[in-house]
Amino acid sequence: MSFELPKLKYAFDALEPHIDARTMEIHHGKHHAGYTTKLNNAIKGTDQEGKTIENILENLDMQNKAVRNNGGGFYNHRLFWEIMSPDGGGKPEGELAKAIDNAFGSFEAFKDEFSKAAAGQFGSGWAWLCVHDGGKVEVCSTPNQDNPLMPGIGCGGTPILGIDVWEHAYYLHYQNRRPDYIEAFFNVIDWKEVASRYAKEK
Repeated sequence: MSFELPKLKYAFDALEPHIDARTMEIHHGKHHAGYTTKLNNAIKGTDQEGKTIENILENLDMQNKAVRNNGGGFYNHRLFWEIMSPDGGGKPEGELAKAIDNAFGSFEAFKDEFSKAAAGQFGSGWAWLCVHDGGKVEVCSTPNQDNPLMPGIGCGGTPILGIDVWEHAYYLHYQNRRPDYIEAFFNVIDWKEVASRYAKEK
């Protein structure tokens, strides 16, 4: 069974003014679609065909660049679309809020560490909030389309929040102002979705 480009649960312009419609259209319809097609081509006829993307990434041969890059691109973007919402913003509540306070001291301290991880990622990549067994959360960043599910990447755990800091994610609107894009991202985070992922994975 081939992987399919997931449909967005909101319109391309729904995240404006924080993320513009043209960027969303290209990012989803061109970049994510490209990763999806190339991933299917890379696993066709192999023992990875029919497996979940999580299983593929957790057992990945890191030397297999086609699956590493395109599998990561498929998974990362699927998470990215799902943890954003036109009704996003604010702060997490409940168990996730407690876990963030326990790990970082406060939501503001978490936001600062997450923003620094995203802004400080040299070149293309991602910043993540991950949850470990037992409920502890951690921030880390990865280059290119790598993610914490992959062997030996560091951070570990399961990503429940991620921000794409490839230039294609923000350059049309923000040009070289990556910190402005990161700040805007906090206005569209769907904390209910992130909390749901936390509860499932802790």
